[in-house]
Amino acid sequence: MNKFYVTTSIPYVNAPPHIGHALEFIQADVLARFQRAAGKDVFFLIGADEHGVKIARAAEEAKKATKKFVDENTEKIKKLLKVLNISNDDFIRTTDRKRHWPGAQKLWFKLAEAGDIYKKKYKGLYCAGHEAFVTDKDLINGACAIHKTRPEMIEEENYFFRLSKYSKKIEMFVKSGKLKVSPVSRKNEILSLLKEGLEDISFSRPAKSLSWGIPVPNDPNHTMYVWCDALSNYITAIGYADGGKLWKYWPADVHVIGKDILRFHAAIWPGMLLSAKLPPPKTIFVHGFITSGGEKISKTIGNVVDPFKVVAKYGVDALRYYLLREIPSGEDGDFTFEKFEERYSADLAKGIGNLTARILTLAQKGKIKPLKNKFASKIAKIKKDSAQSVSEFKFNEALEKIWRLIALGDKYIDVQKPWTLESDSKKFKEIIGHLLFLLLGVGELLIPFMPETADKIAKHVAKSKSTVLFPQLK
Repeated sequence: MNKFYVTTSIPYVNAPPHIGHALEFIQADVLARFQRAAGKDVFFLIGADEHGVKIARAAEEAKKATKKFVDENTEKIKKLLKVLNISNDDFIRTTDRKRHWPGAQKLWFKLAEAGDIYKKKYKGLYCAGHEAFVTDKDLINGACAIHKTRPEMIEEENYFFRLSKYSKKIEMFVKSGKLKVSPVSRKNEILSLLKEGLEDISFSRPAKSLSWGIPVPNDPNHTMYVWCDALSNYITAIGYADGGKLWKYWPADVHVIGKDILRFHAAIWPGMLLSAKLPPPKTIFVHGFITSGGEKISKTIGNVVDPFKVVAKYGVDALRYYLLREIPSGEDGDFTFEKFEERYSADLAKGIGNLTARILTLAQKGKIKPLKNKFASKIAKIKKDSAQSVSEFKFNEALEKIWRLIALGDKYIDVQKPWTLESDSKKFKEIIGHLLFLLLGVGELLIPFMPETADKIAKHVAKSKSTVLFPQLK
């Protein structure tokens, strides 16, 4: 009961990571840090999805050996995690033949033992972007609704997974909340799909068509379907192949994913787990997409947002704050530098930055200790309310509540006017003592969201040393 296992989806390494990956990493990081602060035994997993047709083609276009291509893009993901101050405990790669392959192949054997793997000839439309077969109802004017490309007609003999067998049970899990899908709009979306009934899905590709992947056990002429391979990362990383001390973390408490892969995580993945006689994840939290100026982010349009450049210019916590506060949890959100700088100026430079500078500058006038009385009940209430928001994945609401304390601190300073008092007077010390306690409370609340800022506040309050957290933009 004391454990907490959180994962992101594993990014596809056909291209460098983008602002959407940053959003997902940061959201999952908030959950991990929040649960650690609550005393939970946390395991936080991220990784890289490195197999499939799309990656093999991207490497070919880049005129690079596939292994070299994925190594380079996976290193960029790892670098982004470091830049964003992400506190993941592990990183799994699907090309890892020692850690990942044995578990993925064991899972295949379990599905086969259950009588849920069979072979048949199939003709259908294949979307390389999704790495999945699609139907006409998935298309708009003959093209994939997400990738805007026309799928290829493919006819081949594949292994299939008997997903239809588990359709009703998965529906029951989602309806009952045994498998919670958040937000409700995504729950309704998957329930609509489940109500229609799931179809069996192709679970392999001929090796002659796709050699870049994990061979089907006992049949090297076939390569495991990339989603069968990728989804298993959530259990291979914690020792599904051979057990061990990390296996205690299953089932996952939260999978954090994007809305375009809901079907894979809330239908195919539970079906695989049921077939293997494993419990499903407890919760799937689904975030939306990030647009830029209302447009889908695209290299063609030229509105790609590079998270590395944003952090280099504005700092990591500024980006973390914007993505958590401005992007509505579970919905699509917009990123423009105009909106970003507005938030930065109003909430960071003039908000938490200004309050911290005001309090610590005044505190330097004397040796003043934080006093608990004045704001203790307010801080306790905000702590409770923001915790509730985080438990509902409403990160923007949690931050809005924390910012009420910042407004309260500014108002208290303006009313009390401590700069008009003698710095050695009892009243001055009481006012600043209360403010220091408030500032420490804000810093503690910010730990999951803006850990670097929270650390600076704690250190500078301890030394009563003034600091500029967020400089004014020029």
